Amino acid sequence: MSRIERVFKDRNRKALIGYVTVGYPNVEATLKIVPALVENGCDIIELGIPFSDPLADGPIIQKSSFEALQKGVTPEKCLEVARTLRRQVDVPLIFMGYYNPILHYGLEPFCRDCGAAGIDGFIIPDLPPEEGSDLEKIARRHGIDLIYLLAPTSNDERIGIVAERSRGFIYLVSLTGVTGSGADLPPELEDFVNRVRKKTTKPLCVGFGIATPEQARRVAQVADGIIVGSRIIKLIEEDPTLARMKSFVKSLRSAL
Repeated sequence: MSRIERVFKDRNRKALIGYVTVGYPNVEATLKIVPALVENGCDIIELGIPFSDPLADGPIIQKSSFEALQKGVTPEKCLEVARTLRRQVDVPLIFMGYYNPILHYGLEPFCRDCGAAGIDGFIIPDLPPEEGSDLEKIARRHGIDLIYLLAPTSNDERIGIVAERSRGFIYLVSLTGVTGSGADLPPELEDFVNRVRKKTTKPLCVGFGIATPEQARRVAQVADGIIVGSRIIKLIEEDPTLARMKSFVKSLRSAL
């Protein structure tokens, strides 16, 4: 059983997935932030690989990605950070990034090096399943889950394809738009989750726009986990001691 599968083994416990941009505000901070997230209730960590054109990300994560790039954070550096974190935490580590840097690195070398570093999965927002078969096969050989996304606009055919192909869990985008949009969660969210639930028994995790314990509690009524990124990044910016971030994560864990 993989680390990701272990997280979802108990369906009565809702998964809390926290996102950080590797190298923001700096690499040393990332090595402190991730263990703090785990200690305060995160079950899975998304490690964002900085990219110059993060089309699915809102301004908060865009800014963190830009600043990390300015400091020289590359996919190679992200792998180095992952290797260090793997010695510190036992929760699943998932790289969240865009396809271009992975393609440039080389699919086989990237998956090989990720497997050696202790990475458990990939989330690649700009890689649709129609174009993901090559990476799927290579990732699977190295014990890495390729996690696909679904949006509220996804039709039944697309839901069926992702339900069949996604491994680890399925990432449900709560709203049309980008991360950290500040908008309320849509009233149709429950219907969207239930529509996907009819097509699969795989765990469903909801991200984009979750920023309060109340929202987390609502999503947990229908989904198997929540994904929080922009709010965590914002709290790291506001309080470098990480006290506010820790308190927030604890409040999410309690709400779930």
